[in-house]
Amino acid sequence: MKKIILVVLFFVATIAILYMVANMPNSEYSTEQTKEAISRNIPIIDIRRLEEWKKYGIIDGSHTITFFDKKGKVNIDLWMSKFQEIVKDKNQEFILVCAHANRTKVVLEYLQEQLKYINAHDLESGINYGWLDKGLKTTVYR
Repeated sequence: MKKIILVVLFFVATIAILYMVANMPNSEYSTEQTKEAISRNIPIIDIRRLEEWKKYGIIDGSHTITFFDKKGKVNIDLWMSKFQEIVKDKNQEFILVCAHANRTKVVLEYLQEQLKYINAHDLESGINYGWLDKGLKTTVYR
């Protein structure tokens, strides 16, 4: 009897998780959506590290706030204080950028799920494959 109850509970939990995932908003912006958002002065927040900004440049007008250091550590209080200088409202639209969109997925999940930012997006495939490989230019970071 216990096995049947566990199987039913597992089945119900699986359905609930699949439902939640299917109904999550798509936070990825394509290259074209990102370009259009830039034309509307939507803030771009580049969360890469200094050496990445210097090597590949940044999207013109981006705000640079490193999220993960080289060891993968985060000073969330410092990052959030800088972030909130740019994004002043949980309804404000913004776009996060990193190299391949892996780090931005982690940050977006935190901002959306934990802090309830509802207009949070990231550049699909990151700056390397969602911007530079499309022939779009970056600005030299100084």
